Amino acid sequence: MSTVDLQKIEEAVKMILEAVGENPEREGLLETPKRVAKMYAEMFSGLNEDPKEYFKTVFHEDHEELVLVKDIPFHSMCEHHLVPFYGKAHIAYIPRDGVVTGLSKLARAVETTARRPQLQERITSTIADSIMEMLNPFGVYVIIEAEHMCMTMRGIKKPGAKTVTAVARGIYEQDDIKRSEILSFIQMK
Repeated sequence: MSTVDLQKIEEAVKMILEAVGENPEREGLLETPKRVAKMYAEMFSGLNEDPKEYFKTVFHEDHEELVLVKDIPFHSMCEHHLVPFYGKAHIAYIPRDGVVTGLSKLARAVETTARRPQLQERITSTIADSIMEMLNPFGVYVIIEAEHMCMTMRGIKKPGAKTVTAVARGIYEQDDIKRSEILSFIQMK
């Protein structure tokens, strides 16, 4: 398990400030390298965590119907530009043989997966694959919708544009009706 080199980040931030023509010694920027280093340590804390760990604890219930946790807020950092993207994750699965996990474990898996330089597509598939591998459900459907600051702040500059990614595993790969059911539940207020 590697640790974050806070001193190296501080030096890099100071160099960035100098490179853009700022004076890192001025009052407002004196502590900025230290603050950014601490922030990066927090924002990238998922690099040394595996979301599968959350699914090692399971419960056995007489339930083989839909489990859906929707509107799980998250934030991550685009690995292409190192600017944030944020949104909501929706996770659905159908337990097999009554094997279920704690609902908070689904949210924790989202958070761990998002806390690293990341792509939205990878978050979506990592969560789905982790659940499939560890819980062996009949199916998993993960949908993520997010706004990317790399599209808002730079480049095309289109605030409010949302990107939606979806990954279907197991029965959700072939069953249009079951996927539609999930979408209708997600849209419910």
